[in-house]
Amino acid sequence: MASRSSGSRTQPSGGSRTRVGKYELGRTLGEGSFAKVKFARNTETGENVAIKILDKEKVLKHKMIGQIKREISTMKLIRHPNVIRMYEVMASKTKIYIVLEFVTGGELFDKIASKGRLKEDEARKYFQQLINAVDYCHSRGVCHRDLKPENLLLDANGNLKVSDFGLSALPQQVREDGLLHTTCGTPNYVAPEVINNKGYDGAKADLWSCGVILFVLMAGYLPFEESNLMALYKKIFKADFKSPPWFSSSAKKLITRILDPNPLTRITIAEVIENDWFKKGYKPPRFEQPDINLDDVDAIFNQSVDSRNLVVERREEGPVAQGPMAPVTMNAFELISTSQGLNLSSLFEKQMGLVKRETRFASKCSANEIISKIEEAALPLGFDVKKNNFKMKLQGEKMGRKGHLSVATEILQVAPSLYMVELRKSGGDTLEFHKFYKSLSTGLKDIVWKPVADDIKEEESDAGTTPSR
Repeated sequence: MASRSSGSRTQPSGGSRTRVGKYELGRTLGEGSFAKVKFARNTETGENVAIKILDKEKVLKHKMIGQIKREISTMKLIRHPNVIRMYEVMASKTKIYIVLEFVTGGELFDKIASKGRLKEDEARKYFQQLINAVDYCHSRGVCHRDLKPENLLLDANGNLKVSDFGLSALPQQVREDGLLHTTCGTPNYVAPEVINNKGYDGAKADLWSCGVILFVLMAGYLPFEESNLMALYKKIFKADFKSPPWFSSSAKKLITRILDPNPLTRITIAEVIENDWFKKGYKPPRFEQPDINLDDVDAIFNQSVDSRNLVVERREEGPVAQGPMAPVTMNAFELISTSQGLNLSSLFEKQMGLVKRETRFASKCSANEIISKIEEAALPLGFDVKKNNFKMKLQGEKMGRKGHLSVATEILQVAPSLYMVELRKSGGDTLEFHKFYKSLSTGLKDIVWKPVADDIKEEESDAGTTPSR
């Protein structure tokens, strides 16, 4: 779950607002089984942040306190220009709040979705920043373990920011053999030794994922892609991929060295940094290591926690500008910030089929019609539907690869007769979410609106949108 710009909408003025300490919480940006990420604003400075909220009960139940404390302490110590920064940690009686830097440039892979593959020099620049971030974190004893497109964000200046470092796979454990033993990550980006489940070196596995990311940046498609999971794993185990003809020979050689299925002979990050292709135009990062205080981390994990160290999540009521049974409205700025990189086309265009944890479409139908249509389309697909005003929760009946697929839906009013519908995976597997949405969208064709510019394309493509990532 990344602290990205998509969906950065605060609560409407005049409505009720939720406060945690000095932060005013906005909408949910992402969800996972252990945490939720919300957009928030520091009321003292006006600065926008993302807050990762962990459920204490779940953390205790999975005996993760010690590990989370270690991860958070290390993350606070990491100050690198290419890693999302952690500002502070707070706790209430039931929750842990991790305050993170909020970046506004969208995801790196939106560039590929909108422009196609990147030129080699541009891809190298991002790869250099990615390797800088990964190498620095490894030197601090932190492996990412789940490097994939949705964790690579861009700031307002176009600099790469890796998110979820050390927080992406919290239930992971390093055993006595010094190796990680839990399979995680998006299958297409995962190293063969991770899939093998015999224990793996997190740093070597991270580098493999970096190699897949470099390939996608320059090719515009994945090196390993199969609809059947076992066929995909076979390709990964053999490193069965082919570089396209436009790759330079030195880039091909480097990618082949990184995507070596044997972690013992795979190139190391130190060797990558010395590679001639990598070094072209390379600028080592400049940053200072200031004094960092870990008192807040110690305070929230102290078993006999002093109530003075606890924050309270409280709702502040004001005169409600709109009825409780009306969809939340969005102003023009909020609409633009919902579309990554201030490019509105991603709200409406059918984009390259990379898997994402959320998707959205526009509709000119009424909010009630949209809800009825989604319910009508979801029920035959084996989904239970729960409705709460203009939000819906779709829960899959079948058990998937990562439990039951769960999808959160929200309808937002953009103009008097225009709504934006957002569907977000809140549980289960991302690939299963992608397949579910493709099936669902066939039943939503008559409510999806396309802007005039797209009317010409209407005859060539179906009206359903697909998740862009």
